[in-house]
Amino acid sequence: MQNLVLLFVCFLAGVLLQSLKRLPSETPAVLNGFIIHISLPALTLLYLHDLKLSAGVFALLFFPLLGRLLHLPRMTVGALILTGGLGNTSFVGLPMIEAYFGREALVHGILVDQLGSFMVLSTLGIVTAGVYSNGKPAAGEILQRIVTFPPFLAMAAAVLLMPFDYPEWFRLLLGRLGDTLAPLALLSVGYQLHPGHLSGNIRNLALGLSFKLLRAPLLLCLLYPGIFGLHGLPVRVTLFEAAMPPMITAGIIAAEHGINPSLASMMVAVGIMASFFTLALWSFLLRGVWLSAEA
Repeated sequence: MQNLVLLFVCFLAGVLLQSLKRLPSETPAVLNGFIIHISLPALTLLYLHDLKLSAGVFALLFFPLLGRLLHLPRMTVGALILTGGLGNTSFVGLPMIEAYFGREALVHGILVDQLGSFMVLSTLGIVTAGVYSNGKPAAGEILQRIVTFPPFLAMAAAVLLMPFDYPEWFRLLLGRLGDTLAPLALLSVGYQLHPGHLSGNIRNLALGLSFKLLRAPLLLCLLYPGIFGLHGLPVRVTLFEAAMPPMITAGIIAAEHGINPSLASMMVAVGIMASFFTLALWSFLLRGVWLSAEA
């Protein structure tokens, strides 16, 4: 659970530093740039290389429709798609899986994170950011953003390098650089959080988090065990990952593209805090109600 403590401490540090005005106003942009260009590619090169071989799709349908019904601004819809459709399946997800399902379940969580959440972030996430940012770029420009997105390039390199073993010094280097992601990301989110953001985003925040933490995983639970009859530990972990709070990196990408940064930051921050309660509920339900018929 030390990862969860780290998230909490770094988030509070960001809030405190912002309130004390000890860092320049450009700090979040610098931190986000380091994460996108250094931390994420390092983690991708390290973990995707070693793999032996989601709610995001629902969000692409749900929030645009909701935006039309409630007359939400385009930037709000884009922020909700990114943060309400992509879950924190790594820095919150993996510690939670170990806590509730045991260490042997971590392998299933890593597969969901790298081949599910991260793949969607690197493709549909960048497409969404391009569509909902200012300027409405053409398809060619969006494609260029995808193929030049540093984590996407790292993902392609990791796949190409799978037949080759990394030297130990390179693995250690990637690990040290990747370890910077969680503290810097939460520091950035906390630094961008302002008390006034909550009052203007309560409705949108409730819409996004109720979808991410409750409705989307409920739908998947009805599909997997209910309709398809799928059971077992891998299914439990997959459904549990679907209930994770919004992905930190998705919030950063929204902020980088100017897509309602205040709402994106609130989705990440409040979502992580609320998930301590909702994930406990989902763990109880997954052990009992939906998977009671497990052989």
